[in-house]
Amino acid sequence: MKNLGIFYSVLLFFCNAFSQNKIATNTGTILFEASIPAFEEVKANNNSVSCVVNTTTGEISSLAFISEFHFKMAMMEEHFNANYLESPKYPKATFKGHIHGFNLAIIGNVPKDFILTGTLSMHGKYKVISTIAMIQKTENGLEITTNFKVNISDFGIKIPKIVQYKIAETVTIKTNFEFKDIVLTSQKKGSNNSAPSF
Repeated sequence: MKNLGIFYSVLLFFCNAFSQNKIATNTGTILFEASIPAFEEVKANNNSVSCVVNTTTGEISSLAFISEFHFKMAMMEEHFNANYLESPKYPKATFKGHIHGFNLAIIGNVPKDFILTGTLSMHGKYKVISTIAMIQKTENGLEITTNFKVNISDFGIKIPKIVQYKIAETVTIKTNFEFKDIVLTSQKKGSNNSAPSF
């Protein structure tokens, strides 16, 4: 319940920070992997990530609760929360940035690449990220996906020496956000069409 309250507070903050031209989802996904070949995979999914996009400016914000990342092995998940990411102390990861050149008019059914830059906050540390956001229209709305890498050391995450050789120093992060049931038409002057909203 506490996490739910924090989620709605942060989502409301994101929404209020933008103009009326915004779209949002709270069912985005993040997959991260820090596996080393020949050892047990280090991979987790989070399927309840929130994201808000301002369709006028290209501003984007997202929020993920660390405790919502789930592994195949319960013990790995326990160590992830208690020892590595310290989720009781640092309960969430956030990203706030800008999709450069974002324009609904040039987005079609084929994925189009946009440069995405912003700041990723996790484990009490901040890191500027620059990557490619692949954006396309779907049957029900809009989809944004990214695929980038970060270094564990950039976020002050310490891996015990006993398992250091089993966990990659560079982590691959893949995100997917689907914005459903939205209107993807630019609002023209004098038109009655409503801007994308939620």
